[in-house]
Amino acid sequence: MTNRTEQRYRFSEAPIWELQRTYYEEKGMKAWNNDQVPQYITSNPMIGTAYAEMIFGFLQDRAAKGDSTEPVWIVELGAGAGRLAFHVILELCRLRDYAGMELPPFRYVMTDLAMNNVLAWKEHPALQSFIADGLLDFARFDAVHDSELELVVSGSTIRKGELKQPLILVANYFFDGIPQELIYVGGGHIYEADVIVDTPANIDSLSPAEALNSIKLRYEHRLAPEYEEEGYPYRDLIAVYQEQLEDSHILFPVAGLNCLERLKQLSQAGFLLITADKGDHLLDQFKFAEPPELILHGSFSFTANFHAFQHFFESKGALTLFPTHHYKNINVGCVFHIDEPMNYFQTRLAYRRFVQRYGPDDFFSLKEWVDRNIESMELQQILSFWRLGGYDAEFFIQSARQISSLLQEANDDELQDILQGIEHMWSSYYEMEQRYDLALDAGLILFEMDMYEESKRFLEISVDTDQEEIVSTVFYCLAICCFEMELEDEAINYTRKLLELEPDHEEAIALLERFE
Repeated sequence: MTNRTEQRYRFSEAPIWELQRTYYEEKGMKAWNNDQVPQYITSNPMIGTAYAEMIFGFLQDRAAKGDSTEPVWIVELGAGAGRLAFHVILELCRLRDYAGMELPPFRYVMTDLAMNNVLAWKEHPALQSFIADGLLDFARFDAVHDSELELVVSGSTIRKGELKQPLILVANYFFDGIPQELIYVGGGHIYEADVIVDTPANIDSLSPAEALNSIKLRYEHRLAPEYEEEGYPYRDLIAVYQEQLEDSHILFPVAGLNCLERLKQLSQAGFLLITADKGDHLLDQFKFAEPPELILHGSFSFTANFHAFQHFFESKGALTLFPTHHYKNINVGCVFHIDEPMNYFQTRLAYRRFVQRYGPDDFFSLKEWVDRNIESMELQQILSFWRLGGYDAEFFIQSARQISSLLQEANDDELQDILQGIEHMWSSYYEMEQRYDLALDAGLILFEMDMYEESKRFLEISVDTDQEEIVSTVFYCLAICCFEMELEDEAINYTRKLLELEPDHEEAIALLERFE
């Protein structure tokens, strides 16, 4: 048996947090490969559109106040794979161009703890046009310690009080993964719920993911009168828990609240926070709550305490918006920590339309049903859901086989809608190190639709992208595309490449004989 040791820690100082930091610093962008760390739920085009609509509403509100010259800075905390930022900026640019109205300029800053991620974003092909247009910059940011933003592209630093417009903060799956305190309410008193960490003797030889998987946690309560002292900065919030809860464990986001307070100092006009997480804002959800479970996915996450953010900032005069209904997978909220927040009616209307009425959580719940039933869906149902999700690439990959099976019965209008969807999807595609080839699937679908010119374009992108894993079918389809387009030399070239892979391919032999 493996020898194990136990050690007691204050929850926010447990070694799990350092393992979390190390995991992301070592993995960099590879942390999101094939959803090792989940990213779809908070990074798909639908949630990107919802955020862009709220930010666009905010720009309209600032313009209505006569503030159209100074830029509005949008800072994303823990931007991770970078996919959300791409979708938000892309849709925000489309809204700006479509509206054609005078708005304040905006600048988007992607931040992360891991410098490897920051450098990878700077080189990502999908982000280059935004960088060139001066819309995007990057910074390493440690949520626990940093108070300034040192920008990588411009070389400048955003310091305390330098921004004249309110700061927009985007925080997706962020507050659940940075250090939190754990308290216990019992008998009207507050206790620290210390964690006893049980680790194997060989933990130093394990990778962060392996170490997290090997750790066992249990909790013991310790009376903590400091939380009940008048000088404690969150005393009013603690009093609510004392008065209304019993036998309850509460993750208390001191680091998250401090982080927002430090970032608020960058602007002379406060901030708008747009955040999404597994997080509760209704106090009833904390009643008789058990100790938190370590949710592992390469790294780990807990549940965010949105009630603490809501109560604390409302006590400072902020307006907070959270759905009136219960969430299932992801809770999306806004905190308007600015003067006269009710005057930001375009922002509030956007929240009402794109979160409250039907939002990212509703979409993801519906997608879970679609995932299970895709093989029974008709073409119009697939097209409608694809359109609802902003022509998402992952859904297209998932549904390509079903689309293929329905093409024979498709009419010309449906075929044109598929083509239009593929073109929109490709223009909105943020490539990640995943296991699928989007250009290949698009090219093969278009080939089945007899759209040879369009199919050829996508199939050639696939061939140019991955020279080592080209399947013979691709060269055959390219040969046929060229034949149909009367590009005889190219058709012969692709047929010969096919025969290099499959010398006995009868159709290719016959095709080559026909050409020659």
